[in-house]
Amino acid sequence: MTTATARLLPRARRFLRRRTRVLLLLAGWSLLESAHTFLGGYGLAKALDQGFLAGHTGVGLAWLGVTALAVVVGGLAGRGVFRGLADLVEPLRDSLIRQVVSRSLTQAVAHPARAADSAVVSRLTNQTEIARDSFAGLVLVARSFVFTAAGAVLGLLSLAPQLLLIVVPPLAAGLLLFLATLRPMAARQRAFLQADEDLSTQFGAVAEGLRDVVACGAQQQTAARAYGLIEKEARAARQLARWAAVRCLALGLAGQLPILLLLVSAPWLLRQGLTPGVVLGALAYLTQSLLPALHTLMNALGSAGTRLVVVLDRLTNGPGPDPETTTGPDPDPESTTAPAPTTPPDPAPLVPVPPGGPGVHLRAVTFAYGPAAQPVLDDLDLTVEPGEHLVVVGPSGIGKSTLTALVAGLLEPGHGEIRVAGRPVRARSGPDPSLLRVLIPQQAYVFSGNLRENLLYLCPDGASASALEASSHAVGLDPLVRRLGGLDAPLDPGVLSQGERQLIALGRAHLSPAPLVLLDEATCHLDPAAEMRAERAFAERPGTLIVVAHRITSARRADRILVLDGVRATCGTHDELLERSALYRDLAGSWQPDALPAPEAPEAPERAERISAKSRYLG
Repeated sequence: MTTATARLLPRARRFLRRRTRVLLLLAGWSLLESAHTFLGGYGLAKALDQGFLAGHTGVGLAWLGVTALAVVVGGLAGRGVFRGLADLVEPLRDSLIRQVVSRSLTQAVAHPARAADSAVVSRLTNQTEIARDSFAGLVLVARSFVFTAAGAVLGLLSLAPQLLLIVVPPLAAGLLLFLATLRPMAARQRAFLQADEDLSTQFGAVAEGLRDVVACGAQQQTAARAYGLIEKEARAARQLARWAAVRCLALGLAGQLPILLLLVSAPWLLRQGLTPGVVLGALAYLTQSLLPALHTLMNALGSAGTRLVVVLDRLTNGPGPDPETTTGPDPDPESTTAPAPTTPPDPAPLVPVPPGGPGVHLRAVTFAYGPAAQPVLDDLDLTVEPGEHLVVVGPSGIGKSTLTALVAGLLEPGHGEIRVAGRPVRARSGPDPSLLRVLIPQQAYVFSGNLRENLLYLCPDGASASALEASSHAVGLDPLVRRLGGLDAPLDPGVLSQGERQLIALGRAHLSPAPLVLLDEATCHLDPAAEMRAERAFAERPGTLIVVAHRITSARRADRILVLDGVRATCGTHDELLERSALYRDLAGSWQPDALPAPEAPEAPERAERISAKSRYLG
């Protein structure tokens, strides 16, 4: 007996005891339905021996009529069987759904910060339907085999006891081989369902964090993991199919060999005094009743039976370890405790970078959104020194966000080369690129859970409490932390403003170990004072910083400024660009926040309109 079966037996007995009336009703209808089994062979033997072979055609037709009437009565009894089956199957399905939902809600209340279990979807839909259909099929097949076998054995004994010596040995051999396959098939079925849940969980996690996956350049790693889970499920299905082939061998041994032995031994049976009608009646019992019922039973136990045991164990006890590898005591059958999380894999090693941060080198980089499109960046050369703070400015749509996406590895240039810390930015081998650089886009991504989980999302090895507090204070998160109720209070992204989301994303990037930070208008929803504080925090943070600015004041705080004007790129300090770039002079001269008149001044609306237009021009 398997561990799963031992856990399920007490519950199965309680479930069936509460439905004794339904079981008795099923048994009564099944007994009436299987009456034709006995008459199927016995009536045929009598019709031949006492009727047609003896020259009494009327007697033979009478026996055949009785047999046909029994078939009609059995068909009518089948309606009662299915009505009783519904009263047994539907309560099981309802009970399983209640248990799955109850366990999911209990875990959600006990662990509000834990991400939702995406595998619950598989349990509520696919697995409960598997349990319902498998249980219904198993009940039908089991009661049919019991009453059919009883009728066939009684008929063989009534005709000639010697027939059992021919039929029973191959049947027993096939059954023993079949029973030997049940446990490994159950293990393979468990592995298949586990792979199905793992795949469902992975797809759910990817769907929730798709923007983070893209922003961190983890598409290939995420796809590789998904492909691995798909292959794992396919491999489990292939192993299950191999054991199904062994089951087919058992079916052939138990199903075809008795017929062959009966035909071969027919002359001997006739010499022992058996009549042709008895031999033909025995053959009818084998081909029309006993062997079809046995085939159906073995198929049901081999597929639906093992599937039902595994699914019921998972739905009522929760996912557990593989029974073949478990050495500890069985878990409590009534326990609803979630399984302990698995140990995460070791993080990829960091890329060796200079103490000040990685250098970024672009050589003759050209990029266009399509083969016939005008290049957004054309033959761009750029070097960002380790530890440097570079700000990128220019009109909206000129290629600032495209530049950060290229440096992050989210886009691939049509021509040229991009290197970060001396390595190609889209290298197919080596460490996880998310450990080297972090990109925060304009639309900040915040997920459900709590603030601590959001801030530690890019820290594969975690972070100390002091480091977390320092990063929160540096980017100006302290007021939001207090308003939310602390780092571990539940976080609902829907109630946060765009600026609050940006502050959380900035804190996440500041706390991450990545030595290269790319801020693509990541402070556009902050007021100037909050923006200045956040940019100062990143400027003081060790590493290299590239900022796409939407205010020219951000450029004044940078070591160097890159101006993109759609024709050529100009790079230099603020004072140098005032002399060399007409576009930069225009931008710098049009943005004088300290010189703005008071709102009540007559010229304020016209001045504000010009400033708003220039802000749109900056993007």
